[in-house]
Amino acid sequence: MTASEWIAGSLGNLCLGPHYLNSIIELRLQQSQRRHVTSQCRYALGMEDGTIPDSDITASSAWSDSTEAKHGRLSTGEGDGAWCPAGAVFPSGSEYLQIDLQRLHFLALVGTQGRHADGHGQEFARSYRLRYSRDGQKWITWKDRWGQEVVSGNENTYDVVLKDLGPPIVARMVRFYPLADRVMSVCLRVELYGCVWNDGLKAYTAPVGHVMHLPGMPIYLNDSTYDGSMEQGMQFGGLGQLCDGVLGGDDFIQTKELRVWPGYDYLGWSREALGQGSVDIEFHFEKPRLFHNMQVHSNNRHTQGVRVFSKVECLFKPGILQPWSSPALTLPVPLEDLKDPSSRPVSLPLGAQAAQILRCKFYFADRWLLISEISFLSGTKHNSSEFAGVTPRAGLPVAKDDSSNTAILIGCLVGIILLLLAVIAVILWRQYWKKILGKVFVDSRVIVTKQYVCFCRYKVHLCEIENPQDLPNLEFPFNVRKGRPLLVAVKILRPDASKNARNDFLKEVKILSRLKDPNIIRLLGVCVSSDPLCMVTEYMECGDLNQYLSHRVLLDKSGPSHNTPTISYPALISMASQIASGMKFLSSLNFVHRDLATRNCLVGGGECHIKIADFGMSRNLYAGDYYRIQGRAVLPIRWMAWECILMGKFTTASDVWAFGVTLWEMLSVCQEQPYSSLTDEQVIDNAGEFFRDQGRQVYLSRPAVCPQGLYELMLSCWNRDCKLRPSFASIHSFLTEDAMNMV
Repeated sequence: MTASEWIAGSLGNLCLGPHYLNSIIELRLQQSQRRHVTSQCRYALGMEDGTIPDSDITASSAWSDSTEAKHGRLSTGEGDGAWCPAGAVFPSGSEYLQIDLQRLHFLALVGTQGRHADGHGQEFARSYRLRYSRDGQKWITWKDRWGQEVVSGNENTYDVVLKDLGPPIVARMVRFYPLADRVMSVCLRVELYGCVWNDGLKAYTAPVGHVMHLPGMPIYLNDSTYDGSMEQGMQFGGLGQLCDGVLGGDDFIQTKELRVWPGYDYLGWSREALGQGSVDIEFHFEKPRLFHNMQVHSNNRHTQGVRVFSKVECLFKPGILQPWSSPALTLPVPLEDLKDPSSRPVSLPLGAQAAQILRCKFYFADRWLLISEISFLSGTKHNSSEFAGVTPRAGLPVAKDDSSNTAILIGCLVGIILLLLAVIAVILWRQYWKKILGKVFVDSRVIVTKQYVCFCRYKVHLCEIENPQDLPNLEFPFNVRKGRPLLVAVKILRPDASKNARNDFLKEVKILSRLKDPNIIRLLGVCVSSDPLCMVTEYMECGDLNQYLSHRVLLDKSGPSHNTPTISYPALISMASQIASGMKFLSSLNFVHRDLATRNCLVGGGECHIKIADFGMSRNLYAGDYYRIQGRAVLPIRWMAWECILMGKFTTASDVWAFGVTLWEMLSVCQEQPYSSLTDEQVIDNAGEFFRDQGRQVYLSRPAVCPQGLYELMLSCWNRDCKLRPSFASIHSFLTEDAMNMV
């Protein structure tokens, strides 16, 4: 049974502006049922940034030199802005743009765009086909999980449309065939997203899957995405569901993939229908490799006569023309794996065998054998650094555990030596940082006398300055008694930091040097003449606002109970007003914070003085508040306006949105994360609902102690139209004049 015979459908596309493409790719591809290789394969492969050279981009034809294949790069405007074929495109679609990746890659996503050319060109492809090849000889047409091969394309010339490839593609070469419902001119820009296919697997051969007949329900256990040939009950020369990254669940009837038939997640065989006691699968790899481990994700639902295989026998062929190894490697399955009824990966050691082709017999343990995924831990024979593990040879003696007094004595001596080394290291470390920090205020004649505990969560050192009153150039009204030192926070950039990190540090210094407001943390001094770069800021003794509030309860009319720290509603409003005042100052300078939250506000000066803190210093402590993007920055998506998530558009209006979330945190006394009932992916989807504006978007609910008028202020901060959100000046006015009178 094919997918199209069961159900027809197509995956939705995501239409975005180009400026925030890389971040959205990361956000859209997060899928809990993907195995490791899929979760890591989210990188642009180099059309846009030029990593793929012009020589590897070819086409069937080009309209002119300025629209040849090399100009078909996503979000670039070289030449006339895109690849355009010589003639009009027909519905059959014979013109193509080809990318050669030079080696096998796992492709999870593709992006397309039309030709904008500053408004002079208006050509784009409304749909297209994909064809791919692993060897440059055999070309395969990509089809989705329902058998559809036409991919929805663009609706205008400038937006990027991303297509999640389900099933993903393993290929070296990819061709885009633009299509049209009538004869018309089209132009195309593209990008591929994925990673190098380190498995090296280019084909597997296996028996065709069977149908399990349950009462009133046929379960189709065929390899529906296999891209090779099928003859006489065998499939060969291709790849399919055994390496698509989708792991089947405990109940193979309940598929993990939406809108497909029962049993889709598994390839399964019946012992009776197969007529033999084992399933033979042969694996062909691109090059000879050393195989350390094979992982087989199998079902073990005993009630339907399904069990994990009882054992596996593998033969290895070092090269295509070389003979099979002998004897076969026998791998029994542990008894606990046979008893456990849940589906799971079974790990089988292969003993660092060298081979290019493997043939494995999976022996039935019951009437049915169902496999969802097979992967290998291996590496090329010529790269010895990939093989850190050493497999003991059979027959060698194993050293016995020596529990004698000699061993104990040696262990104690080693422990004492390590302890002494640790003490020496701490002493040297303290002396080093005292020396480094001592030069920060050389020009200001400041002596750093002590280094307090290092707050690793901020990567900041707490230090003190003697006689701060003698430093008029600090220009700050410190309320410190004469003779007492001043506590300061010293942020230090590691000497081995990257060039980008150094640039960000210097940019931060430049920004902070401009910010002089009672509700903005102050920069007191810097050292940028030599490594390590340092900046000194004022220290707020009560820590960040999130930690401060999360340990308190709101004081109600019944008064405080027990000895629990409390905070009153007027105190919260006063704090919120100070944050609004600081943000009003930032907005007057057209400065966008981008990460306003309680974690980035500090508390000090009688426990009610609030200052908007250093930007980004709290990300280690509050890692759960940020959506981490592989290889890129982290995003505080639960505080971000919808236009920030979808389009990368950060403005003062988006800071207003974040202020509304911060105010919600404060009125909730920081007892839970915003949108705590939603996953990160659902938060991103909710941003899409704001964009579509069809009334399905979800707002943060009103905190129990929040007056309706104050909640309406929050809702105005989350207005879909950024122009209708209030200014920080009006927010500050409301909080100082009206909100204080609410109960």
